[in-house]
Amino acid sequence: MQRVLDLVSHIERHPNDARRILAEFAARWQFPLMDEHDNATFFYWDGQPADAVFLQHWVFGLPSRQEFRRIGQTDAFYLPLALPKGARVEYKFEVVRGGNGRWMSDPRNGRRAFDPFGSNSVCPAGSYSDPEWCREDPHARRGSMQSHRFFSKTWGEERDYQLYLPAEARPGKEYPLLIVHDGNDFLHYAEMKTLLDNLIHRHEVAPLLVCFTNGVRRNWEYAANPRQADFLRLDLLAHLEATQPVLAEPQFRGIMGSSFGAVSSLYAAVRHPGVWGRLLLQSGSFAFTDIGEHTRGPMWDPIVGFVNNLRENPPPIDAQIYLSCGTFESLIYYNRSLVPVFQRVAQRVRFAEVPDGHNWINWRDRLREALTWLFPGPLWMYYE
Repeated sequence: MQRVLDLVSHIERHPNDARRILAEFAARWQFPLMDEHDNATFFYWDGQPADAVFLQHWVFGLPSRQEFRRIGQTDAFYLPLALPKGARVEYKFEVVRGGNGRWMSDPRNGRRAFDPFGSNSVCPAGSYSDPEWCREDPHARRGSMQSHRFFSKTWGEERDYQLYLPAEARPGKEYPLLIVHDGNDFLHYAEMKTLLDNLIHRHEVAPLLVCFTNGVRRNWEYAANPRQADFLRLDLLAHLEATQPVLAEPQFRGIMGSSFGAVSSLYAAVRHPGVWGRLLLQSGSFAFTDIGEHTRGPMWDPIVGFVNNLRENPPPIDAQIYLSCGTFESLIYYNRSLVPVFQRVAQRVRFAEVPDGHNWINWRDRLREALTWLFPGPLWMYYE
């Protein structure tokens, strides 16, 4: 912030040199500017006239659209924002010209996070950095990926999936199994193949088979849909047990997902008790009502009914549950509220909340802790 205040003062003293001063300032620093207290200062200047600039972000509890301050009579803008320590914020700029706003990534920040809708700029507070274990390790032995298709009786159509086999896989040996909702997205946006290679190679995670499956009518299928739960148990798991070296005991079978995928994973465990012994639930869309009606639209009706019933009459869940959520998410209240419910009815429960949002990097960053706890390798350790 102080650097921008010095810039403003400099321009006020030398208004005729404003363009040169701005160009020198923009070339000198990395943006957003960060200070030792994790205060961020966002900066926008492209040399063209602009009516206004707004910060668009996804931090629940703060106004999602915040207006920048103009620097004097120039077309440069800045916005200070205090962040929690270790936070990671994804954002975009909205630049208004001639009354029309256009969203864009921060042109002076090369840090990007990608998702199925494109990319966002990333502002990491002081202590955050991308974990080294999600980057390709040249020394790690690499597992293989296989593409498969099979006929689902539940859906009455063929379904595709990808199967990860660890480098340690040997004929005649059976392995734990993890099924992943939104599998293609976890592979593309959460580097899951790379981190599996790394963590298994380091003996932090047990060698396991990982099935990456995807919804076709995703939101409807994942919204506490009994047909999806039956597909997972009666079609996909049965198919994998018949064709792959899968350990038969429930404690070696896991299922995971984020957002609606977490709902589908939990619902599958409740509908078919004793089948899934490991649940990895990330930023679950576990909406419920304590009083009145929910306002999230009809697509959420099955979820709200399921979670309301779960809270009122929680069935035994014979599984170990890892649950995580970002403190910047509107879903944090729902996830926190389910922790005591799970603690009463599940084998073991672990809950992690972090200063991040509803995004793929948040979910990626939790996978080491989750997988080492659910499927610990020969080192017999897990990460706090």
